[in-house]
Amino acid sequence: MKFFRTIASGFAALLLFFSGNVAAAPTDEADNLLVVLRGFPGANKQAEGLVAVGKVEATLPNGKQVELYPAWFQYIGDMYVRFVFDKPNSFENAETKDLTRLNLTPEQALTLAVSNIKKKYGSPTAVPWNDLMSVSGKLPDLDSSYFLDLEFWRSLLKQYPDGLVVAVPKRGGLLYAPIANASAVEGLRKGISYLYASSEKMQVSSALYLFKDDKWSVFQSAKKP
Repeated sequence: MKFFRTIASGFAALLLFFSGNVAAAPTDEADNLLVVLRGFPGANKQAEGLVAVGKVEATLPNGKQVELYPAWFQYIGDMYVRFVFDKPNSFENAETKDLTRLNLTPEQALTLAVSNIKKKYGSPTAVPWNDLMSVSGKLPDLDSSYFLDLEFWRSLLKQYPDGLVVAVPKRGGLLYAPIANASAVEGLRKGISYLYASSEKMQVSSALYLFKDDKWSVFQSAKKP
């Protein structure tokens, strides 16, 4: 959990900064709830599903130790979802108590957050990238979040019922190839390590994923740190 403790220290600093601000009305909060996909190096979760990270201890800039319950959930492979609120100049991390206040289960929050992304930043579009397809919206930092847009992947399965192999090497990088395209899939197998490593601070996942039968599974496990 050292990885989450490090991230949580920055989260704690943000909470201290925003503590003097007046909270938005619940309706506004719900409309501004988004979700981002981030990497959890060393994880290798095989089954799709939201598992709460739980309590995280962090240190405020003034040295005070605090306990946080961020709205962070392991999802699949070496990825976790982080719920955030869309602010004018940044994303503000949400806590689990925010989801409770909005009367949302994590699964409901995920559905709402993806819907909000599409309303604010557009539905995902796919364009050719070499022999792969690249998925994006209007804000690069949210491109990886379209991995969570099940409606989009379901629509593609109508054309490619055998399944889709998907890579999420960085925040602004979401790639896929039909599993039937053997050469493209082999290219992803060989290239994911480089795509991930070259993404540096924007890294998300070093694994490959398969969308088939209306669910995600790990197609190629994440690289060990």
